[in-house]
Amino acid sequence: MSEKKPGFFGRLFGRRPKPEEEADQLGAGPEAEHHPAEPGPPEATPDWIEHPERHLSEPAETEETPPAAAREAHPHVSPAPPEMTIDPVAVEDGLDKGDGLTEAITEPEPEPEPEPEPEPEPEPEPEPEPEPEPVAEAPKKQNWLQRLASGLKRTSDNLTENISAVFTKRKLDDETLEELEDVLIQADLGIETAMAITEALAKDRYDKQISTEEVRAVLAEEVEKVLGPVAQPLDVAGASAPFVLLMVGVNGTGKTTTIGKLAQKYSREGKKVMLAAGDTFRAAAIEQLQVWGQRTNVPVITRPAGADASGLAFDAVTEAGETGADLLIIDTAGRLQNRDELMAELEKIIRVIKKVNPEAPHAVLLTLDATTGQNALQQVEIFGKRAGVTGLVMTKLDGTARGGILVAIARKYGLPVHFIGVGEGVDDLEPFAAEDFAQAIAGAAEGQGK
Repeated sequence: MSEKKPGFFGRLFGRRPKPEEEADQLGAGPEAEHHPAEPGPPEATPDWIEHPERHLSEPAETEETPPAAAREAHPHVSPAPPEMTIDPVAVEDGLDKGDGLTEAITEPEPEPEPEPEPEPEPEPEPEPEPEPEPVAEAPKKQNWLQRLASGLKRTSDNLTENISAVFTKRKLDDETLEELEDVLIQADLGIETAMAITEALAKDRYDKQISTEEVRAVLAEEVEKVLGPVAQPLDVAGASAPFVLLMVGVNGTGKTTTIGKLAQKYSREGKKVMLAAGDTFRAAAIEQLQVWGQRTNVPVITRPAGADASGLAFDAVTEAGETGADLLIIDTAGRLQNRDELMAELEKIIRVIKKVNPEAPHAVLLTLDATTGQNALQQVEIFGKRAGVTGLVMTKLDGTARGGILVAIARKYGLPVHFIGVGEGVDDLEPFAAEDFAQAIAGAAEGQGK
């Protein structure tokens, strides 16, 4: 009977042979060479080899043979793999499959099933084209009275608010009359005008209840009385051509812009207009007047910045006469009324103009900025004495709550007020009308047409 070789688990766990077996296989010493062991009955196969599953969970404790000794003693036995962990379930499965133990240990995990491809999204339906937005209607153009009321709104609102505060649930007595007089003076209407209004109110309404509307009506009536005599149009056809119009005023009053607006106004009326850039101190003023000349298709006489202004005025009057112009408007440098040397230069320009035409200038218009308040009174006095001002143009009434200064100027000096401006637009300069101004400043003209 041939010797039974150890099975897989025998090789795997490396069973240690018994002493007598070691002696038979390896030899115990010299005695083994001279006294060979007698053959005994064949050795029964150990139970752990035939039934390994009985010994998997709790293997018998045995002394391990050192790896080196085991290889020398049994060169035909493969050494056990180092620190190998075995899954009992995989081993049991491998027993049924024979040599499938290794396959059970190393069998790769099944690949996940591929995810189904997403269905293509349906193409979005095209959005309907938006309906065209309705074209907004252009705002209706306001007439002059509406623009005037809008421009004087700050002045009228200030007056109305303060008047209402005075007469709220009170009778007209001496105390309320004094408070009203203070309100009117603070609006720059002037002391004389303020006293005239309070006297008119006290005449028929003293010691009676009075409404804000009644006060505003009296205010408009008294303002119109003051402004009526000075509301005079500028007549440029009353003199021999060319009519020479000299514009004066301090810097920032809108003098050059006013010249451009007047040029457009008279050009539309069929006048042949010429401009002269006499503010030779500022290059920007020369350029600004040239722009207005292009807009209105009006020729502009210029000289380089820094040139003599009186010499330019002389040339302008001469050329206007030679070309048959109806109206010559001469710009001048802005100057403060308290600078004597600057006022002397203005006087020189006037003298040179008279050398060409003794009747010229036919009109000297002073532009006043309404936002300057009481300072405008001093400007009228000084320019009137030094330059012989013949009329006024009040600008920027829309930028102040003290538009009543025009009333104070008219009562004190009585100079004609030819034009007023309530905006930057070319149509925001109009001939002065006393009734319209009085209604607007009292807050009674808003929304009215004319």
